Amino acid sequence: MEKRNKIIYWASTGLLSLMMLMSASMYLFNTDEVSEVFVRLGYNSRIIFPLAFLKILGVTAIITNKSQVLKEWAYFGFFADFLLALEGHLSVGDGEQMGALVALALLIVSYSYNRLVYKSN
Repeated sequence: MEKRNKIIYWASTGLLSLMMLMSASMYLFNTDEVSEVFVRLGYNSRIIFPLAFLKILGVTAIITNKSQVLKEWAYFGFFADFLLALEGHLSVGDGEQMGALVALALLIVSYSYNRLVYKSN
């Protein structure tokens, strides 16, 4: 059972981390396109670079597992990011909310299995 929990944790965490790193790289290297999307969703485009930096830090906090407090904050930050993305896409009705829903599902699985895998350590 413990091995299965670890596999589910690392699979969901790996996919979540990959999504966040791809998102951060898009923010850093396709800034103009991302800025247009942010403005269309009603968000200030000046948060693109800080958000990219925070996504990288969040992935680092979750993967390294050095500080449980930082890991919890990273999960919370990602949760808030995904909810805001979901709300933004739903409010403008652009049909692009699937990425936020997938990320939210991966986050919930990763967080839940993190609690199972690391509670005994």
